[in-house]
Order: sequence, then structure tokens, then C-alpha cells
Amino acid sequence: MTRPFRFGVVAPIMTDLPTWRDSVRRIAGHGYSTLLVPDFPLTQPAPAVTLASVATMTDIRVGTWVYASPFRAPWLTAWESHSLSLLTEGRFEMGIGTGRPGIEDELRDKGISDVPSPSARLAQIRETVARLRDLDGPDLHTPVAMAVFGPKARALAAEVADTVTFVLGGQPRDEVARLAADFRATSDAELALAVPAVGDTVAPHMAPPGTDPAVWRAADAMTVLPEDPAAAIEEIQRRREENGFSYFVIGAHVADQFAPVVAKLTGQ
Repeated sequence: MTRPFRFGVVAPIMTDLPTWRDSVRRIAGHGYSTLLVPDFPLTQPAPAVTLASVATMTDIRVGTWVYASPFRAPWLTAWESHSLSLLTEGRFEMGIGTGRPGIEDELRDKGISDVPSPSARLAQIRETVARLRDLDGPDLHTPVAMAVFGPKARALAAEVADTVTFVLGGQPRDEVARLAADFRATSDAELALAVPAVGDTVAPHMAPPGTDPAVWRAADAMTVLPEDPAAAIEEIQRRREENGFSYFVIGAHVADQFAPVVAKLTGQ
């Protein structure tokens, strides 16, 4: 199955609010599918509130990229997600994962002394999705995007996710190709590719500080795209043809310059 291309933008609030709102409106006007916000407690406004405000400004789809499962009880994440689906009239996508590297220290800093194990965090995701489906009932289906890497996470995503993205850094193309091929053998979920680096710039909240795009390019990593739109279009088409990736997520810092790519490929 060849899915049509779509494109999302991770848009944390890194400026004053009027500037950020203008950026959100431009992103929607360029034809991006989804505006996404990260889950960085106390450094960003809460995802649900932020996305609700975006939904009142534009008709773009909105989503979390991604909820960190240990920050909230499963019932709370499910309730927030179901509420966003209702209030946006079906335009919300719940992205969720077990948490970024170093999440254990972050949880302790926030007063969560009983840090759940990776397996327990996966169980939290399973429960969150189950509760979300119960809340949605037969007349609503909130899409779930899972960020995964290990075999247990990939297996759970094959069961419960509508969209799957692999948590990647500088892994070479052939390694990512194997991950994608193995996953496609067990699931027909949409495959998303988060691309933190376009050219020589790296999106905030999409890669660790100090990430060097030149190192990724040297490794032939899929976490970087060319700055030139024509070259980016060619590479994106290759990644769908060879590996099945059809949903590409970039940072807001390059959303304007990436707009010709979106105009050319969206829906194709």
C-alpha cells in the first residue's frame, strides 16, 4: 500500500506569542497536514492548552510529538486526548512514547521518585490507548502515533498505533531500512519519519543539543534532508519508494523554506 505524502511541523513556542501565532498561521497556509507540539513540562505551555489554541486559529490538524507516558496517569492522557478530539472535531492526533533519553532524571526532578521501568512505560501506553478507545466509543477514532525503537515497543505499536515513527539519531540508511521492512511485515500503519535537520540547522526539541548534521550526512542518516527543495523532493520520494515513509515531520524553523516541497508532494 502506497500512502499519499503528508507533512507535519513541530512548533514549540520559542518566541513571543504574536510571532509564534503568525508562524502557526503561515504553516497552516503552506498546506502542512499537522501542527505538533513537544511534551517538555515547565519549559513549554501544556500541550493540550497549546493545541486547543491552535485549533481555534486555523483548520490544520494538531497533535502531540509526543506525550511522554510517565508524566501522566493513563486515564489523564486518554481524557485530554479524547477531549481534544471532541473540541477540534476530529483534528487531533495523539502522539505518545516512553520518554526521551534522560527522562528518569527529569521525572525525579519533578517529584516522581518511583520511576517506572521501560516495560512499565509501555504498559502505560497500552492502557492509555485502551482508555482512549473506551472514551471515543464507536463514533470517534482518535489517531494514535507511537514513537518506538526497541522490539517490544514496535510490537505494541503494531497492535495499537495508526502511525509509527522510529526514534532515530545518526543510524545509517540501511539500518533504518531494516527497521522499516521488519515493521511493515507486521503492520500496515502509516510510517512517519521525523527529520530534525534540514541542511545545516537542527530543530529545537527534535534532537539533542550539539547534534551535528554533517555527521548525520556522512553516515547517510535519514534524520537529515537537503536544504535544496528539488533535492529534498527527490530524497523524500526515494524514502517512500524504498522504505514506505509517507509522513515527514520537520521543525518550524524551516517550515517556510520547506513550503515548496509540501506544495509539490502533499497528497501525491
